[in-house]
Amino acid sequence: ILTIASLGALQYEYFAAGHARIAKVQTAAARVAQLLIEDWKSTAGSIEYNPSALGLGFSNAGSAPADFTTAGGLGGTLNDSVYSITLCDMPLLVMLKYANVDQDTVAQTTLRQLAVVVRYGQAGSGGITAPDPKFDDLTPIILVTYVRLDATDG
Repeated sequence: ILTIASLGALQYEYFAAGHARIAKVQTAAARVAQLLIEDWKSTAGSIEYNPSALGLGFSNAGSAPADFTTAGGLGGTLNDSVYSITLCDMPLLVMLKYANVDQDTVAQTTLRQLAVVVRYGQAGSGGITAPDPKFDDLTPIILVTYVRLDATDG
């Protein structure tokens, strides 16, 4: 009986440690998305924005893998590429998207939607792969905000 109880306790501890790691990575991914969307917004949604220039470990991972799908209505992909960063020993892929959603020609202002999408894993020849299968089915982090562009681009 003691052996069976011990095995049950060990299995519980194993699953608890796995879920704690998932939570830690999800928190880091959400923080990355928040950092990027706030920094991009501070540039008035510039289409020249480049996370690699922040000096925080982002690198251009090239064009988006075919299985990096996003929700409709998020607009075009900034620089036609995704960026990669590794946090908590988990590679993350980040896609920045933008769309001009409304324009007032009299006031010469445009409302631009900015979106940051963070997926778990790295780009490979077979698409996006995560080093741990527990992350394969996790929902990506998607943050959206809006900025107003005026005649001075800011």
